Amino acid sequence: MKTKKVIALISNDFEDLELWYPVLRLREEGIEVILTGEKSKEKYIGKYGVPAISDDSYLSINYKDYDGILVPGGWSPDYLRRVPRILEMIQYFHEEKKPIGQICHAGWVLISAGILKGINVTSTPGIKDDMTNAGAIWHDAAVITDGHIISSRRPPDLPEYLPKFIETLKK
Repeated sequence: MKTKKVIALISNDFEDLELWYPVLRLREEGIEVILTGEKSKEKYIGKYGVPAISDDSYLSINYKDYDGILVPGGWSPDYLRRVPRILEMIQYFHEEKKPIGQICHAGWVLISAGILKGINVTSTPGIKDDMTNAGAIWHDAAVITDGHIISSRRPPDLPEYLPKFIETLKK
């Protein structure tokens, strides 16, 4: 797995556990994870005050060189879904069938990218209507894998979510 590289999107108000738990678990697997924000080497603060410093900028990163992408929840997806470059990245990973991990409110980004029609997903129940209105088939489950899209509801589901993301990345 040392050759695998994953982008983790960040902006202020990310859900702290939904960023750091996946990043640390993937790094334990030997996967290179690049924290990617609007600016490189910028400090972003999570909902609960845990900071993250971006390694690169999503405006300049060559995302086609990566094997997967993670979108943490929190309130940051509401910002990220408005950025054309982010939507371009998500659409690329979808077209190439590369793993896309989304948890909690991260479904908003996939909705705005227009990739959920007919896809089985889960999310925080708070955006269930948004997901179904975008054409997704929503399930109340800890984790749902539909091809290359791995989704989860909230932090307590992380132990079930990460093995599925890692398994999909290894394929």
